[in-house]
Amino acid sequence: MIEDFLQGDLSDVEEAVRKAAAAEIMPRFRQLAADEVVEKSGPHDLVTVADRLAEEHLTAALIGLLPGSVVVGEEAVHADPAVYSAVTGDAPVWIVDPVDGTRQFVRGEDGFCTLVALAHRGELLASWTYAPARDQLAVAVRGGGARLDGVPLHTGSPAPDAVLRVATSHPDYTTDAQKRALLGLVTPGISPRPCGAAGLEYLAVARGELDAVAFSWEAAWDHAAGLLLVTEAGGAHLTLDGVPFRIGGGNALPFTVARSTATAERVLGALRS
Repeated sequence: MIEDFLQGDLSDVEEAVRKAAAAEIMPRFRQLAADEVVEKSGPHDLVTVADRLAEEHLTAALIGLLPGSVVVGEEAVHADPAVYSAVTGDAPVWIVDPVDGTRQFVRGEDGFCTLVALAHRGELLASWTYAPARDQLAVAVRGGGARLDGVPLHTGSPAPDAVLRVATSHPDYTTDAQKRALLGLVTPGISPRPCGAAGLEYLAVARGELDAVAFSWEAAWDHAAGLLLVTEAGGAHLTLDGVPFRIGGGNALPFTVARSTATAERVLGALRS
């Protein structure tokens, strides 16, 4: 069933993502009322009415496109953490972040996106990264490459002696041990900066505009779409213990996703230092 779906016309998924953004996100962009923004775990962890309604819209649409599939969305998991186990379950799973970069969205900035990935038994199969305020859509299919607005993406490789540009986790989302590891990036040859919306940082890596990311949290909705996008564009990912990142969790953190294996290993060496 899943194989037949992937070999078919995936433009229906693209249309579903665009429609959800057009119906529930963009009408509220720079139009949010104070009571439409709520803190979850703290002031850096926000949810808006757009997040909730876009996820509901996508959940109905995506299950309709692939009967028998399930959805793991950020807001659904916040309401019921048990939903997360479906990421590695037997049913095909849509992994959804309706508004990645909610803080940017709330501030009226255009650096936010909608992330959708399709996985089965922990294996990423396809992904969609849509930045509606910029009208950019990146799509990746396992074994089929990655494209931005229809144009193939290639990460390329930084020069061996280049200063690496690396986006890193916000300090508010790191443990003391992870902070120490990330401090390893403050070293000659690496130029770290705080990350924006994770999905757009992954897109920057896939485009060769950013050399790597180094993140300290595992939430599949933040990473699944970008992981496939970067790897299909030619990049690589490694966790602190030197193995690829697993969307089901249990990873040694921080982890890095980079333009090439050599770049990932270079960032990993700094994290271990």
